[in-house]
Amino acid sequence: MDPRYSILFEPIKIGPVTAPNRFVSMPHAIGHSYLMPNGAIGIRETRAEGGWGIVAMQLSEIDPTSDLAGLPYERLWDEGDVKAHARSVDRIRAHGALASIELGHTGIRSRGLTTGYPAMGPSVLPTLKPDMPLMAKAMDKDDIRTLRRSFRDAIGRAKKAGYDIAYVYASHDASILWHFLSPAYNFRTDEYGGSFENRVRLFREVLEEAKEEAGDQMAVAVRFAVHELSGPKRILNTGEGRAVIESLADLPDMWDVNVSSWSRDSGTARYDAEGFQEEFTQFVKTVTGKPVLGVGRFTSPDAMVSQIRRGVLDLIGAARPSIADPFLPEKIREGRIEDIRECIGCNMCVAVETVGMELRCTQNPTISEEWRRGWHPERIPKTENEKNILIVGSGPAGLEAALVLAKAGHAVTVAERDDELGGRSTREARIKGLSSWGRVKDYRLYQLQQMPNVNLYPGSELGADGIADFGADHVLLATGAPWRSDGAGRTRLQPISGFADFALTPDLVMDGAAIGPSVVIYDDDHYYMANALAADLSAKGHQVNLVTPMPSLSAWMGHTLEQPRMIAEMKAAGVRMYPNTVASAWDEAGLAVIRGDTGESLPTISATTLIVVGTRLPDTTLAVGLAEKGIPFRTIGDAECPGVIQSAVYSGHRHAREVLGTEPEDRIFKRERPTLFL
Repeated sequence: MDPRYSILFEPIKIGPVTAPNRFVSMPHAIGHSYLMPNGAIGIRETRAEGGWGIVAMQLSEIDPTSDLAGLPYERLWDEGDVKAHARSVDRIRAHGALASIELGHTGIRSRGLTTGYPAMGPSVLPTLKPDMPLMAKAMDKDDIRTLRRSFRDAIGRAKKAGYDIAYVYASHDASILWHFLSPAYNFRTDEYGGSFENRVRLFREVLEEAKEEAGDQMAVAVRFAVHELSGPKRILNTGEGRAVIESLADLPDMWDVNVSSWSRDSGTARYDAEGFQEEFTQFVKTVTGKPVLGVGRFTSPDAMVSQIRRGVLDLIGAARPSIADPFLPEKIREGRIEDIRECIGCNMCVAVETVGMELRCTQNPTISEEWRRGWHPERIPKTENEKNILIVGSGPAGLEAALVLAKAGHAVTVAERDDELGGRSTREARIKGLSSWGRVKDYRLYQLQQMPNVNLYPGSELGADGIADFGADHVLLATGAPWRSDGAGRTRLQPISGFADFALTPDLVMDGAAIGPSVVIYDDDHYYMANALAADLSAKGHQVNLVTPMPSLSAWMGHTLEQPRMIAEMKAAGVRMYPNTVASAWDEAGLAVIRGDTGESLPTISATTLIVVGTRLPDTTLAVGLAEKGIPFRTIGDAECPGVIQSAVYSGHRHAREVLGTEPEDRIFKRERPTLFL
């Protein structure tokens, strides 16, 4: 072990338990819910194997009145839930890690749709889902007593399941304790409202009773956001955020502190640097003598050590970095820093959770596949029959497939027509705000460059004849998918008049095409590309108009939690924004547009350059040539089906495993199945 990092592997006492090191895989949604326990256990067991000292269960509802219908969370309502939790605990502890669980009641964030119970809170309020016509009832004293009992009973069940640490969750606006604490939600006039001491009363009572129930068998932690960077901004680290820590300083066994809301706590790399939360949480250790845990999308062991040595944190928490590399602690312990698969901070993991899907990651295609497909993030089955593999294209899919097949023991050649390897990962990383995208190719190229059975050939364009002459046993085409210039997009499937002859595509812009002083970017893709180009070109002195047919800009960025900050970035950059604006033609006057809802004409948007961000079409040139020659091949990544970088990486990984013959031929993998009670 590198002595510089030895402090990260010191045991640390947390109440009655001792963590084997300072690494904590944090509570976060993994998309599997209480209905898919096997997949969830697979994810957590892999992290324990990878060296995380504490591995957490995600937010778990404590009773039926905390109803997050439609979202993939856990439940610990009654004794019937204990068995699955106990199995998870056993698999975590088998690798020497501690198991923790985050217990919470979501209050006015609840929905009451599946259970039929109304959402509850300190006051009569709309539930915190503005697009749903639901309200929360004001809790009476009986409700409060029942809630306290529910928390205490859940702590008892967590203890019975074998958990080492139970959280009292009081962070963000997804906690009823936060709702009682915040004057933005608490309008009561009794002993649970009004003054700070009254508003913190329920928090204190629940925490004291949790400690009593846990006894000397289980530690009790608190997760609390000390500062609101978005939302009502009534809890600040210079005011009541600090006051909460001071008031309850040594009551819990551990403080897990962060910022609010979720969109800021899980800020992307485009807007927040590693460790950015230090500014808001560094005071906590000056107030409490208990261990302090924090997060900050940590991937650098030097940054982790710095936080500990400077007295900011005692434990290093990670959600997204533990998704990207479940073996991050083990790699640090073994001195393999260069082998860490660093989180790129894209929030694809967050996006899929918001739509109720299993966890996905741009950097780690094996996440969520540990149980159902048997994929391991570090181990690839060795081949017994070495083959000669040719991969054409070195983008995310090509590099991922190359790495999997090379780890299996095959001889792998990657041919890239461009002079630089990495494909779209390299090119897009040059756009303002997207530099972390380069980590996708950096990790894979480094690994491949260390392997004697791999040959990388940039600046090597192969045609069908060249591929035939190569004589590979398997050919994988990762030739990508260029952007269309004709205006066809997600809301309009047909070309737009004038676009094909005059519009630039993101590919041409990234290749250095000449751009006039004023620009119209027509976004019918609705993710990051159009607004990232807008920010980049604005920073270079162009006047930019960003036009989209959708009611709001870049809708998918709502799922990655970036949309409000992106719009603020556009405003600060002077980008003129035109939502709900449909392009009908481009000519010498500029972009002719109509309203997206009524179809009425709008003034032409004048500009010297048109950039269209619509859809992409796979490059099929080589595929057609090989098919004509009767040469077998696979298309992978964007060449198979254009998508986000995560999809391309996953495609490359899946196809490589199919080449290895480890995937079921009928494509049916293990599934979670309901139990029928007759």
